[in-house]
Amino acid sequence: MVKSFAWRIADLIIAAIFIYAGVLKVLDPVQFAHDIDHYKILPWTIGVGLAFYVPWLEIFCGLALIFRIFYRGALSILTVLVVVFLVATIAAKVRGLDITCGCFGHASQNWSFPAHLALDLAILAALAALCYSSVARPRASASSTPMS
Repeated sequence: MVKSFAWRIADLIIAAIFIYAGVLKVLDPVQFAHDIDHYKILPWTIGVGLAFYVPWLEIFCGLALIFRIFYRGALSILTVLVVVFLVATIAAKVRGLDITCGCFGHASQNWSFPAHLALDLAILAALAALCYSSVARPRASASSTPMS
C-alpha cells in the first residue's frame, strides 16, 4: 500500500512537471520555436511544427499519467521526448552552442548546463523507474479477479 502510494506521488510529480512545461510552451509557441531553432538541428519549418505539437503532447501525456489512461504509452512518449532532448542538448553543447532550452519559461534561462543536465537526468530516472514499476507491479484489477 505504501509503495503504491509512493509510485502514485511520483506519477503526479512527473505529470505536473510536464503539464507545467507544456502550458508554458503553449502560451508562447513562437518563443518555443526559436528555442528549438537555437539547437541548429532542424529546419525552421519543422521546428515551428514541433513548437505547436510537442507542448500539447506533453500536456496530454501528463494528464494520462494523472488519470491512468494510456499510462504506459504516455510514459514511453515522455521518456523518448526526454532522451531526444538530452541528446540534442549534449550535441549542442559539444558544438559550442550556448543555448537555453526554454522548457520552464524564463526561469530556466538562468540555469547552468550542469543544472539542466541534472534535472533532465533526474526526470529520465523517474520516468524509467515508473516504466519499470508499471511492468513489475501487477494491475489492481488483475489481482482482484478470482482464478477459475
